[in-house]
Amino acid sequence: MDAEALNLGMLILRVAVGLTFAAHGYGKFFTGGKIEGVGRWFDSMGMRPGKVHALLAASAEVGAGLFLALGFLTPLAALAMVGVMVVAGWTSHRDNGFFIIKEGWEYVFVLAIVAIAVATVGPGEISIDNAIGFDLNGWAGLAISAVGGVVAGVTQMALFYKPDKVPAAS
Repeated sequence: MDAEALNLGMLILRVAVGLTFAAHGYGKFFTGGKIEGVGRWFDSMGMRPGKVHALLAASAEVGAGLFLALGFLTPLAALAMVGVMVVAGWTSHRDNGFFIIKEGWEYVFVLAIVAIAVATVGPGEISIDNAIGFDLNGWAGLAISAVGGVVAGVTQMALFYKPDKVPAAS
């Protein structure tokens, strides 16, 4: 494959996925119930305190999405994306099957895998990382994004995921 085509393809992929991810964070801040409403939703799912996690999720989505789109600190942006998607997949989508049409985990899985793939391949030459000489792709990008992201998401849930206990039927 020619390097120019690969660089252009990575730019298109990064910008599309990064801005999509950032848009989800923007929505949490500025549309619907805003942070207050998202916080109540997070509380209802068991991510407590909900408002704190709503702020963290929205900030991570905007920041990581913009960083991925720019190709800036790409493996760290991917780590944040994977962490957020692990939490979302477990708390909100896991019981609904795979397909997004039934609120399943398909979408969060695909976003996490694309972030890992971009961190592994690297953001390409049309990126801030390339301009500043930041190069942690390959196995390092894979480990940072995949392992770091899963560890971050699981740690957050271990510390803060407290769903209501359903009483056993008598």
